[in-house]
Amino acid sequence: MLAGATAKRRAGAGRLIFAAALTLVTLVSAGLCIWQVQRRSWKLDLIARVEARVHAAPVTAPGPLEWRAIAADTAEYRRVALQGRYLETPETLTMAVTERGPGFWVIAPFRADSGFTVLVNRGFVPEDRRGVEERRKVAGEQARVVGLLRLTEPGGGFLRANDPAAGRWYSRDVAAIASARGLGEVAPYFVDADAASEPGPLPQGGMTQVSFRNTHLIYALTWFCLALLSAGGLIFVLRGKAGEETPAS
Repeated sequence: MLAGATAKRRAGAGRLIFAAALTLVTLVSAGLCIWQVQRRSWKLDLIARVEARVHAAPVTAPGPLEWRAIAADTAEYRRVALQGRYLETPETLTMAVTERGPGFWVIAPFRADSGFTVLVNRGFVPEDRRGVEERRKVAGEQARVVGLLRLTEPGGGFLRANDPAAGRWYSRDVAAIASARGLGEVAPYFVDADAASEPGPLPQGGMTQVSFRNTHLIYALTWFCLALLSAGGLIFVLRGKAGEETPAS
């Protein structure tokens, strides 16, 4: 009799712990589902804002007085225009993987007529055509550049750090490139030139990939299903406990 009561108490305690765990899983899953729905709404709004910037008429590229106010949520992918000339400083090649295969972005310093220097991503060159003689010469010539404002990419990319001393660049790190080329102060952003500004054949401009990963709906549904399953398990456990506690007639 005593052994039976002890076993019953242990079973009841185990059921209580299981019910508590199911409650926690339900609440956490429901919270994560709501969070993913909110993130999806934010991402769709971001995509809409970026699409509007990409297709808007170009505005003058921000000068030094505006640099402090530049932020990703308001400036990234803004269509801008520059009037000036490319400097004689050697271009910098940074690793790229595009729809045309692996290769490099050609980064060139540009001096705006308004008096500041900005790095311009002239466009893409394939891996086997990286030589200076392969691309259109622009150093010293007056030009109008229209393209998308992009924020600096510090550190590196492709799981590798930039190595300025060896001339190996895996990201478009504005400050590091400017330092390596002795450019002094430059804009804290670079400009991806469009196809009209860099018609090619090399480098090929207008290859900016404007895409955002948006899997929030899938994650939201996953967390919703988990919350539903754990809630169902909790109801089953509680009903089983209630059935055991009901005295037989």
